[in-house]
Amino acid sequence: MAAIQMDLYRDWIDTVKEVFRGSGHPLPAGLSDSEAALAYFMQTAKDEEEAQSLSVQNEDRLKELQSVILTNFESVILPDIRSRTGYTGSDFVFKWIYNKGEHIIEQHSSYRIPL
Repeated sequence: MAAIQMDLYRDWIDTVKEVFRGSGHPLPAGLSDSEAALAYFMQTAKDEEEAQSLSVQNEDRLKELQSVILTNFESVILPDIRSRTGYTGSDFVFKWIYNKGEHIIEQHSSYRIPL
């Protein structure tokens, strides 16, 4: 049986915090995930209502992607990982990353799902 670790929304939030830190304008310590997401979307939204809507849509999207991966893991993703990467292990750690676009990577096999 495969052991799967994955929290795509957490990965996205951690990336948002890192982007703010790297910009020289770190988010305040103790900010909730929803506050960090709102701060991110406030950078481009026309107002707070739009930023809040974008934040909710993004969280829903990442949670849906995670659900799709888990639902289709045994039948679709695992065989694809095996055939593309040759990874034979039973531990899988999926992470959301941004590198010239959004991707989900599996850390042990280097399997990549572009979004």
